[in-house]
Parts: sequence; C-alpha cells; structure tokens
Amino acid sequence: MANDPGIDRRRLITGITGLAGLSVLDGMSTVAAAAGNRLQGSGNGDVSVAANGRAYERKPLRSELVAVAAVQSRIRAVDGQKPGPGIRDNLAHMLELIDKVQFFGGTKDLLCFHEFPLQGWNPWDRKELERLAIEIPGPETEAIAARARQYNCYIQFGAYAVDKDWPGHILSLTSIIGPTGELVARDWKARNIVGVFPGFELVTTTIYNVLDRYVEMYGADAVIPVHRTDIGNLATSSTQMEPELFRAMALKGAEVLLRTASGGFNVDDIRMVSAYNRVYSVIVNNAVSPDNPGFLDDANGGAGGSAIHGPRGEALAEADSKFEQEVVARLPLASYRQTHQIPDLHLALYQPVFDRYQPRQAPGLFSRYLPADLKDAKRFLDEKNSWR
Repeated sequence: MANDPGIDRRRLITGITGLAGLSVLDGMSTVAAAAGNRLQGSGNGDVSVAANGRAYERKPLRSELVAVAAVQSRIRAVDGQKPGPGIRDNLAHMLELIDKVQFFGGTKDLLCFHEFPLQGWNPWDRKELERLAIEIPGPETEAIAARARQYNCYIQFGAYAVDKDWPGHILSLTSIIGPTGELVARDWKARNIVGVFPGFELVTTTIYNVLDRYVEMYGADAVIPVHRTDIGNLATSSTQMEPELFRAMALKGAEVLLRTASGGFNVDDIRMVSAYNRVYSVIVNNAVSPDNPGFLDDANGGAGGSAIHGPRGEALAEADSKFEQEVVARLPLASYRQTHQIPDLHLALYQPVFDRYQPRQAPGLFSRYLPADLKDAKRFLDEKNSWR
C-alpha cells in the first residue's frame, strides 16, 4: 500500500492509543485472525433466505434491550499527498468520542460512525486515494478494537481501504468491530450513485463494478451480507435511494440497518425503508465541520440529521442540532422478535419486469478499466451508458 514515505503507520498510531492500544498493536491478532475467516465464500449460488419467513436465522440476544448510539461527528479531509498526520488526528478524535459516548448515559451496545471519520472526503485522484486508503485489518482498526474490548461493545464506521486481493482498486468499506475485538463486518459498498454529480463520477470500486469476479471469489451470499450477532441481525450500507437493496437485506433476515452518509441524505428514504420492511434503521451523517479543506463548515446545508428509526418508520431518536452529538435509542429487540417476520413479497407479480429490465451501466465495468480520477470516471461511464 502506498502511504507517506518514511512513515511507520504502527508507530504513528501507537502514539495516540495509549497503553491499551500498545498491547493490541503488538499482537495485531484479534482483528487480523477474524479477518482471515471473512469473505471466504464457497463460490456456490447458495443465498441465505429462510424458506419460513418467521424462522429466519438469528443468534440469542445479549439483552432484551440493545442500546445504540449514532455518533454524529465532524468530517475532515486529510492531505492527499501526506495523509498520515490527518489520519492520526481523525483517529484520535474518533477514539475520544467513543470514550465520551460510553461515559455519559450508560454503556452502549453499538456505536455507529459516519461514512468517512478517518479520512474525510475530497475529490482525490486514484494515486492520492492509494496513499490515504488504509488496510482493514490494520493499526487503525486495532486501535478501535481496543476500545470495543474496553467497553464490551460493537463499533461501526466507514473508510477508504485497499486489499491485496484487489490490487489497484480503492474500496469504500463499512466495518463492524465486535466486543472481543473481532472484525464482524468488512462490507463493500454495493454500488455508487451515477449521473448525479456535475462533471464527475466516483472512482471507488463497488460490488456492482466487479460483480462476476466478486461472486467467484466470495460466493453469492456475500453480495448482500447480513451479520447475525448477539445485538441483532445487522446489515450495513453507505448506499442511498435504492430500496431494492434494503428489501433484499430484510429478506435475508436483517433486523437493524446501519446506514452511513457524508454531506447529507434523504430522510424519507431512511424512514420508508424501515416502514416497508419492518426493520430498525440507524443513519449517521457528519456534523458541522470547521477547517474541512475545500468546504464551508456546513457545506450546502448537508450536515446533521442523524437518527434512529423504528419498524413503523417512526423516529426513536434524532439529532437536535447539526453539531457533534450522540443520538441514542434502546431497541426492544427481544419483544420485536416475537412477532417479526421477513417481508411477504409477492415476487411472481414483479419477476417478469425485473427479468426484462436493462440497467444503464452493466455490472463488472471496473474489471476492465480503473479510472484515474473523477473526470476520467465520468468519461468512462458515459461511454458505457446504454441509455444514451
């Protein structure tokens, strides 16, 4: 991985994690060992959807109520040429927020951060993204894992990452670290939005961009993962405005959708996805962010709005400002499970339409070519637009 020349990432992170972090970083064991077992798909076509929608797979809960905190925090872009100091500062801030959220109002079972708490966002090109992308597992996740163990909680967050199995690709991952420091989830973004940004498209590789190869490597079930834990069946996503994706998660038994954003989201999208699928949703957006390079403190009014919604779409807790804060709700998952079932989908009515549908861009395009920057991505995807 290309990072700042001369920077030892392990030594860099050690300076801000304290003694607890030192013991973790020496071993690099718990998260790394768990990661060795992740995404090892069989390559077959089996997908975990229960034949009996009342008896979907789940683990026993640690408690009847699960306390969840959406941590609405700043976003601050690192220097694309020398990202090390910025990542160090952002990680230190994230660890400090974990301590603060767990100190006030009782211990939380799950802490959720936004899409890019470690690196922020800027219109970086691929070479810059290679410098600032982290490895998962790596020293940053080990530092976070130390806090997860300390507080016996799960911690969810997004990050740019690289993977030795995908040389040249930049991934936007949403990860969950569990209470023993294990890597519970390392989920790729399902797809990027296309045709919305003026003059550019995103260059990160999503599952859709390399779908055939992804399924070949990890199996069909890994395309839409659901993580069955003792705080509920969790599914993660930084994708917006794609209800079909979240319906599929619910069909696979997801009970709590952990959604991340940066720069805003559609409140009705979050609310109605919960109502249509009878699931809980956590949405975490960035707070007002002073000193974020290239942006006003509240760029385009897109800060704030983090919330937790219930299975009728109701707001259980909402941010009361655009500033940094925790949004906390206690989810009664034990009683919820007594009556919950996966969506009753009348697929035969819709299947012929889906079978005939032709997407604007075919899957797998980034298996053929990796755009060098945002403008190159627009040029390439425009060329592959079958709707022109």
